[in-house]
Amino acid sequence: MLKEAVCKKCRSVGEKLFLKGEKCYSPKCLMIRKPYRPGIHSKKRRILSEYARALLEKQKVKWYYGLNERQMVRFFLQAKKKKSIALTESLASELERRLDNVVYRLGMAVSLREAKQLVSHKFFSVNGRIVNIPSYQVRVGDVIVLRKEKRNKKNVEEIKRRIKKINPPTWLELKSDELSGKVLRMPTLEDAPKFDFDTVVEFYSRK
Repeated sequence: MLKEAVCKKCRSVGEKLFLKGEKCYSPKCLMIRKPYRPGIHSKKRRILSEYARALLEKQKVKWYYGLNERQMVRFFLQAKKKKSIALTESLASELERRLDNVVYRLGMAVSLREAKQLVSHKFFSVNGRIVNIPSYQVRVGDVIVLRKEKRNKKNVEEIKRRIKKINPPTWLELKSDELSGKVLRMPTLEDAPKFDFDTVVEFYSRK
């Protein structure tokens, strides 16, 4: 049932959010088998109001990054404090700099959900210090390493196999032999998934 609940999030917004990693690319993906919204009348097209469209876009971003509403609001308020750049740019950057997202972008986890779990279980260090907070925000120059104490033959081989296919974003450097990564610059709106961050900002600005 939990697996179905995760897939229902993608079906609810009518778009793959890749919440289950590689399984989302397989024929077993629920979005392939049931490419319509959950519910008895789900196959009927609905005309969404402006508010409903904004709510839907906000849900996409929130569920993609694995946040609850309180966390999403906190990131919005953090972004709002930075007056030097556009709010949409700031919000995207704040979300992308989460440690669990960085672990996922480096290919150390198959999904953001798995990355969150690995960080919580102290699999990674940042600049030599163990960090177990998924929302920890990295800075330029930070070095993220899969701790040697958490490595075993099975997970190391799996990660090495996976990162061969990974082209990390240009704001990150991947050192596959060392199972580590480095933050080269601050991420921008262009580095984030192609969500409508303008609509998300408008949604929260109304409150």
